[in-house]
Amino acid sequence: MSLFDHKVSELQALLHKKEINVSDLVDASFKRISEVDGKVQAFLTLDEEQARLKAVALDEKLGKEEGSLFGMPIGIKDNIVTKNLRTTCASKILENFDPIYNATVMDKLHKADTITIGKLNMDEFAMGSSNENSGFQKTFNPWNLETVPGGSSGASATSVAAGEVPFSLGSDTGGSIRQPASFCGVVGMKPTYGLVSRYGLVAFASSLDQIGPITNTVEDNAALLGAIAGHDRMDSTSANVSIPDYASALTGDVKGMKIAVPKEYLGEGVSPEAKQSVLDALKVLENLGAEWEEVSLPHSKYALATYYLLSSSEASANLSRFDGVRYGYRTPDAENLIDMYKKTRAEGFGDEVKRRIMLGTFALSSGYYDAYYKKAQKVRTLIKKDFDDVLAKYDVIVGPTTPTPAFKIGENTSDPMTMYANDILTIPMNLAGVPAISVPCGFAAGLPLGLQIIGKHFDESSVYRAAHAFEQATDFHKQKPQL
Repeated sequence: MSLFDHKVSELQALLHKKEINVSDLVDASFKRISEVDGKVQAFLTLDEEQARLKAVALDEKLGKEEGSLFGMPIGIKDNIVTKNLRTTCASKILENFDPIYNATVMDKLHKADTITIGKLNMDEFAMGSSNENSGFQKTFNPWNLETVPGGSSGASATSVAAGEVPFSLGSDTGGSIRQPASFCGVVGMKPTYGLVSRYGLVAFASSLDQIGPITNTVEDNAALLGAIAGHDRMDSTSANVSIPDYASALTGDVKGMKIAVPKEYLGEGVSPEAKQSVLDALKVLENLGAEWEEVSLPHSKYALATYYLLSSSEASANLSRFDGVRYGYRTPDAENLIDMYKKTRAEGFGDEVKRRIMLGTFALSSGYYDAYYKKAQKVRTLIKKDFDDVLAKYDVIVGPTTPTPAFKIGENTSDPMTMYANDILTIPMNLAGVPAISVPCGFAAGLPLGLQIIGKHFDESSVYRAAHAFEQATDFHKQKPQL
């Protein structure tokens, strides 16, 4: 049994009794990486020297350790800024970028005495649903190396599913934590917009991006979210709300909980296996004392178009800073300033990033702004109202995380619209800003399926309560890929 088959609370107990030390955990992480990362290709950069030095320092504190994450190794998605540790966003345009400051979440993790193992691969600038858009390498799904791990936080999910680290951080703009969590059979949470600071998260779409935890269990997820959540004066969109003890919600008791099931989430395009896994999950929750009813989120059908207009518009503005002047890649053969801008961006960005910059620039351009961007913002308001109306009457909303299990590598690369449709069930929550979690709920052709549980703004506790009760009543989370 691997050390990382234990829950974080169990590892904490072993540390407290001095049956293991922090160096053992770090050794286990790097040993597993050496064994399997050649197959799954999750890590872009390892921080082995600093990780081992910190482990030795924390070993001196054993017996006096504090906090629920003490000594835990963690992987970090490569769009989260890490001081003196290369941060590339999996893009050639940032391939040699070594930041001089930390993202707020990194400072919080250091305060919690976690140990950063390294930086994880991703779709370039978080734009993608399969991890095939990285500028450096593809990441593979540990359940089947011929399939994608999801994206853009595919490697964050892979590293946990493959047992390389007990947990990781990802970012979620339109499903980029939950979709890979579903494909890789792990737990992924997109918190309420504003709960976790975005300071130091390289921006894709600022009104949609959120950092969140990917873990093996709901309990571990709640512990990690508790460590990174909270108000940050460095982020103007950070919400000044009190952070509850999420662990106190993990009672296993959902008696009287009211669950809404949108008919749109079990309709056309959702595979029979995904639909059946949700219906089976609802039976489990019903047997535990919850009650559910079918509802409608009528504007969901517009979410995909709304999301790609808004996110691409924000991306075109956010990515304008990568121009070869201040940092990052600069073309070596420019004849003048304009030529330098053009060649730097043409050579530094990948095709998917260019596609979205062009779409966003078009939507924001004179004569098209009202027809596209402004209209999309109005539809976003309607989508949010749908959620507000349903969540006024119900505790949580439940549906599948993805319409299908993981697809084969290369299957959708030539068809952007099919690739975009993979996020159809996760995008509406980002537009509405509500929290949502994916937990393992079944298998199709040997590949994991995810159950998505959605809550009210800043009510992660109810989401965790339902997710934990379902997890405890099933054993999907105990099944591991055989690499």
